[in-house]
Amino acid sequence: MQVIFKIVRQSQNTSPRFQTYQLDVEPGNTILDCLNRIKWEQDGSLAFRKNCRNTICGSCSMRINGRSALACKENIGNELARLQQMASTSNSDAAGNSSESVLEMTIAPMGNMPIIKDLVVDMQSFWDNLEAVDPYISTAGRLVPEREFLQTPAERSQLDRTGNCILCGACYSECNAREVNPEFVGPHALAKAYRMVADSRDAQTETRLEKYNQGTQGVWGCTRCFYCNAVCPMDVAPMDRIGEIKSEILAHKDAQASRSIRHRKVLVDLVKEGGWIDERKFGLHVVGNYFRDIKGLISLGPLGLRMLLKGKFPLGFEPSDGVEEVRSLIESVQELETQK
Repeated sequence: MQVIFKIVRQSQNTSPRFQTYQLDVEPGNTILDCLNRIKWEQDGSLAFRKNCRNTICGSCSMRINGRSALACKENIGNELARLQQMASTSNSDAAGNSSESVLEMTIAPMGNMPIIKDLVVDMQSFWDNLEAVDPYISTAGRLVPEREFLQTPAERSQLDRTGNCILCGACYSECNAREVNPEFVGPHALAKAYRMVADSRDAQTETRLEKYNQGTQGVWGCTRCFYCNAVCPMDVAPMDRIGEIKSEILAHKDAQASRSIRHRKVLVDLVKEGGWIDERKFGLHVVGNYFRDIKGLISLGPLGLRMLLKGKFPLGFEPSDGVEEVRSLIESVQELETQK
């Protein structure tokens, strides 16, 4: 099978360019196998990271045909099937020219990190943001004088998925929130943060929740795009872990704690009350803090005036059909969460 690899070549402070290489490959060859052959047989100047070649170290993360993945995990056959599915979905042959006799694979460096050379990126911000969430058991939790710290199987099971993270950077590379907000620590860091919150040995849960609750730097900066879940090669599901931290924060805080917390609580309360959101109350309760925040109320004035002038301000509210059913579902979910 003939495959053309279009690889982004770039050095620091230079514009990226595509360079093409053609190989005769088998469907079972991994992308990393192919990159190794290109480097050994065609172009020794090509730069990329690799180490274990067995989906353990996370070193070879890069963008393969538009999404971040491990080059040692993805193979030609799987990529061909994915590109054909994309082409079929879009009714186009543009995705990888999959209908042609020669398949094209596009390989690029990870996003949200500056380029060092070719497919090698500077991951310093990735590591700095991981360090920022203190991803270690508290000192008090490690002071076990005579024997090991025992956990029940149920307590240990809370750490299974986050413990699978190999810090490959795929989720960080595709994070939309990180792309627009440089203060957001990233899904990898918050997934590790949840491991500390869930660990029964840790003695700083309250302090951690306060830290992770800080504006858009912590969990409230997540835009819930699901892309981190989609690209994670180890099924850590970072966005789900961020949601679990949010649930812990909400359980420990009332609506007066912050606007982010009010946003979540007011949304649920209004849907529970009327089946959908009463827009008249939503802004007043969230931004105006139930008429307690004078500055917040004043800030709503210009928006409210523009809505009135354009006839977009709802003067009344009618509950949706099936309010009782909606309320019952919300209460059932809330009851299940309290039983965890």
